[in-house]
Amino acid sequence: MLKYFLGSYLVTAAGLIGAFLWGEHVHSGSGLQCAFIALVLGILEVSLSFDNAVVNAMKLEKMSEKWRHRFITWGIAIAVFGMRFLFPILVVAIFAKLSMLEVFKIATTNPDQYAHYLHLTHAPIVTFGGMFLVMLCLNYFFNHEKVVHWIKFIELPLSHLDHLKGIEIVLALFMLLATQAAVPAEQKVSVMIAGISGIITYLLIEGFTHFLEKHEEMRAAASTGKSLACTGLISFIYLELIDASFSLDGVLGAFALSKDIIIITIGLSIGAMFVRSLTILLVEKKTLAQFLYLEHGAHWAIGALAGLMLVSTVKEVPEVITGLIGLGFIVAAFVSSVVHNKKRANLIAEEEGNENA
Repeated sequence: MLKYFLGSYLVTAAGLIGAFLWGEHVHSGSGLQCAFIALVLGILEVSLSFDNAVVNAMKLEKMSEKWRHRFITWGIAIAVFGMRFLFPILVVAIFAKLSMLEVFKIATTNPDQYAHYLHLTHAPIVTFGGMFLVMLCLNYFFNHEKVVHWIKFIELPLSHLDHLKGIEIVLALFMLLATQAAVPAEQKVSVMIAGISGIITYLLIEGFTHFLEKHEEMRAAASTGKSLACTGLISFIYLELIDASFSLDGVLGAFALSKDIIIITIGLSIGAMFVRSLTILLVEKKTLAQFLYLEHGAHWAIGALAGLMLVSTVKEVPEVITGLIGLGFIVAAFVSSVVHNKKRANLIAEEEGNENA
């Protein structure tokens, strides 16, 4: 375990020291409080992202070692600096019609004003992420080729809906229209644009991924007859967008604990590093193959998170609820997988006993 989480432990130690020093710099005597808040934010990020780790592991299994390494190195830089620090500043700059430098100064010198600006952009941000995750969830369950079902009486009928071409887009648009109808009048246009952008982004990435996978399979069949790994760059971008969508809710919810963007970035970065380590652990230990229903639980959790993100456009949803629901699906799927494995082992042992007899 140390092999997989050593980097996360080092980042945690460095982050807590940095949070302590920053707290002392901003207000003498507040160092320990800032370090504690950063630690809580890290734990919160991990609790919200178990499903993210499982989905990441599904894609990483198809990627080469080179792109797995890049996901850990380049990916963590994008996740930390890009999504936890730069993205909120960029969004505020766009909606407040200010320069990014000016927003950065506000974020570091006037946290309350920055939090106010970010609150105003909450609805379109979570709508974009929510619609992206809705498409991810529906595309997983609407698949007649999926033969393993966890909650069978629901998942089996859903698997046949992909015979209705484009049904997941239609359902996603209905959800977006319902969300747009509920938000205040001044946010309707931005929410609609953000939601459609989330759907289009998913379709573009999924389309490119599918095209390149087919292209690689055809090229491999013509040469060696073996299937090649999924093209790394597109899968890398896909994973980063999934991570971004998952992190939106956590970034916005973090302001309930602190208004200081530096402390928030440190705390969420600690959590993001542990999620990366957990992802690599799942891939290298072949955990998804060992526990049959983890993928299903992760996608149910994604659907729940997407729904809660859309609800949060009009009503505040506590982070603890989001985290517990997602974690609940993962734990339930894990327990179901263990039960399934025991039944299968008992059946095999019984068959072997009958043969020996």
